[in-house]
Amino acid sequence: MSLAVIVLTFNEERHIARALRSVAPIASEIFVVDSYSTDRTAELAKSHGATVLEHEFINYAKQFQWALDNLPITASWIMRLDADEIIEPDLAVRIRSELPALPADVAGVTLKRKTMFLGKWVRHGGRYPMLLLRIWRRGQGRIESRWMDEHMVVWGGKTVVFDGGFADDNLNDLTFFIDKHNKYATREAIDIINQRRRFLPRDGDGAGSEKSSLQADFKRFVKEKIYNRTPYLISASGYFLYRVVFRFGFLDGKRGLLYHALQGLWYRLLVGAKVDELETALAGLDDPAAIRAEIRRRTGFRLDL
Repeated sequence: MSLAVIVLTFNEERHIARALRSVAPIASEIFVVDSYSTDRTAELAKSHGATVLEHEFINYAKQFQWALDNLPITASWIMRLDADEIIEPDLAVRIRSELPALPADVAGVTLKRKTMFLGKWVRHGGRYPMLLLRIWRRGQGRIESRWMDEHMVVWGGKTVVFDGGFADDNLNDLTFFIDKHNKYATREAIDIINQRRRFLPRDGDGAGSEKSSLQADFKRFVKEKIYNRTPYLISASGYFLYRVVFRFGFLDGKRGLLYHALQGLWYRLLVGAKVDELETALAGLDDPAAIRAEIRRRTGFRLDL
């Protein structure tokens, strides 16, 4: 195997050992880029064989691209893994046996991620499988420059899909989930306003020869061309009903329905409300520098870097 795994962290002592153990059978190199954690994240990562570097965090895309540009990677393939994700044994076996044998015209591998919420697998509501391009040949992949929903893209070849267990399983509580999605909502609001006003460089519009997951590209097209142009009280409510009724989210039981209500309704309403709030604050501003300054003043995000 010749596979480098990159994990970005900040205060992930609850998850990092589990994540690194899950990729130990397949990784020839493991790199953890830490954002100056105040817990035992770096210590635990080193004890599990990772090379740990520290770098100031601006947003996920900038941090991950910094890792691609600066880590001493020698492996032929690279994998992106979040600290709260797991590669399960069946997928590890497939990666180990099939990745080295892929033909030269394959540039990337898409994985099927499942979402765990409060210990339960959310199987319905369009949440499985989430097809994400997570493995690519070194030198043939990058991450999109976006503030939210940044995908990996590849060039110079086609992509294939590997079946097998790949889970997003965050062990933190509901308060953490709500706080995290509140921050996500601010980032997504910034990205939506940037789609309208173009005050920051932005890519990922599906043009050119770069490839990502077809599912991810389709969802983005629907979100940006239809959903984001519909009044959010209508679009959020309609999306929730679509997930719960037409995509059978009601079959996920009590915890699953709570997940759909929080992630598919509350979160979508929060994004829309934040977009409205920021647009009101930006009324009369046309200069990109002035827009960035006002958004930074209101959100604390450093948009000028």
